[in-house]
Amino acid sequence: MPLISEQHFRSVENLVFEWARAIDENRVEAICELLVPQGRYTVTSRFNSDRGLPMAIIDCHSAAQLRDRIKSMRLANVYEPQHYRHLISGVQIVAAEHGLLEVRSNFVVVRTLELDGDIKLFASGQCQDRVDISQGEPRFVQRRFIYDSRAVETLMIIPL
Repeated sequence: MPLISEQHFRSVENLVFEWARAIDENRVEAICELLVPQGRYTVTSRFNSDRGLPMAIIDCHSAAQLRDRIKSMRLANVYEPQHYRHLISGVQIVAAEHGLLEVRSNFVVVRTLELDGDIKLFASGQCQDRVDISQGEPRFVQRRFIYDSRAVETLMIIPL
């Protein structure tokens, strides 16, 4: 793998952190701008991923599709108000070729229900990302969240 500059690493790390911060600060719409227009956002279980099974609980094939999902979350879905807090670790560039970087990171998402203050570990796992750095500002070509458990306790309304 060719050497990646410190600047590239920091800009990719900041991209990963900005995704989490936008969701944690209830600026969920901002994550759409972090994907290239034809970028893919997928959330799947480790069980399915390890077996090459295509079933995902979220599978958006473009930034526009993700934007529509978020709009539905804001306008149509009925759910108890809740907040996420992301903990991100182990951001690592594992491969690079032709302006595309393969990036891995670990995540833990804590969910707090607004009404009763109930706090739970909602999800943990690994992100397997492809990041385009060829246009200056890095953007996700693919954002793939693989959560460790076989199931999600409740509906996943807010994107991870």
